[in-house]
Amino acid sequence: MASHLKRPADNYSPLYFLGSLGAGGLTVTFFMYLMFWVPHTGRPVPIFEDITAAFATGGAAMQAAIVVAVLGITVFTFLNVKYLLLNLSALSAFKKTEAYQGLRNSNGETTLLAAPLATAMTVNAMFIVGLVFVPGLWTIVETLFPMALIAFALIGVWALRIIGDFLGRVLTKGGVFDVTAHNSFAQLLPAFALAMVGVGLAAPAGMSSNTVTVGVALILSTFFGFAAIIYTVVAAVTAFNSMLHYGTAKEAGPTLMVIVPIMTVLGILFLRQDHGLHGTFDAHITAGETMIFLARLLTVQVVFLLLGLLVLRRQGYFTDFVFGSKTSPGSYALICPGVALSVMLQFFINKGLTEAGLIDKFSLAYWALTAIALIAQALMIALLLRLNRQHFGRPKATVAVPAE
Repeated sequence: MASHLKRPADNYSPLYFLGSLGAGGLTVTFFMYLMFWVPHTGRPVPIFEDITAAFATGGAAMQAAIVVAVLGITVFTFLNVKYLLLNLSALSAFKKTEAYQGLRNSNGETTLLAAPLATAMTVNAMFIVGLVFVPGLWTIVETLFPMALIAFALIGVWALRIIGDFLGRVLTKGGVFDVTAHNSFAQLLPAFALAMVGVGLAAPAGMSSNTVTVGVALILSTFFGFAAIIYTVVAAVTAFNSMLHYGTAKEAGPTLMVIVPIMTVLGILFLRQDHGLHGTFDAHITAGETMIFLARLLTVQVVFLLLGLLVLRRQGYFTDFVFGSKTSPGSYALICPGVALSVMLQFFINKGLTEAGLIDKFSLAYWALTAIALIAQALMIALLLRLNRQHFGRPKATVAVPAE
């Protein structure tokens, strides 16, 4: 008789929000094609009209890139929203269980930050969808920016309330934080959430021509950006101390690379702020300064990628949790670094090396470097689809073998 099997995702964890986050990040990787390959003179981002004009006048390569980008944005935005809604529903049910109360009284309480993190990513993905698919959006965009600021500010308040509950508990009651279980970078999830809110708040700073909108966006994004930096430094230092004492928790090994997406998100935040300061407040940053700024962020990312991959390989993480029979919701944290590296490389190549004149756009060197970003993107697509099958796919029935 076939035994009843449950999917791994039926044993719910808020970390499953990272599946939605990963899909949203892949949406951004496809938008990079349009951002840097489609001409959009006079605007900081390409819009529907720019894309259709490039498709009509461009060659076969341009048309192919646009088709792939549009299809990728469509598919991964759908997955982003689908898994966000599934997780919000599952989280609502989870809050009624004893397991939720246990989570709220453990180090794992910070995993609840995955919800506002993924929600902020979805708002970013929806803005990309509007730019790509909605004709005439740019004519009303100034009325949308205040709404976006309100949306991200509300998500930010949500995140700060969860962080406040956690810090209020562990900093006022001695002995409730398990230092022996702090042996990973899992506690950097709040910083990631704050950074994601910050980059959303910075978008109007980089795109609006209204002085008040730009000013408000600059101030709010600065608050969340620097709050993320402070939290990252404190949590990383204390976590590294615990890892030196107790080793890295195997299931939380992927969190060693969470620094990578945090750097990408903060990098885009500061680039958007620089654009707003230049266009509205006459502050100037040279192409060379931008190049070296991005190079520094990329250096930090490569260092933590190497560290994370070293530990994961020594622990046999991929053998067990990606290609093996074991499952862990924390595996979804592997997607974010690859996606973030792909996006950062696109910015480094286009806003750094190309604009500084170090390489020519669409040259052999340009495409050789861009290939690295595209390979990282392809690997993360494959990883996301595999993890979705492992965790959300229909379990295979097994037949009970009678004992002899």
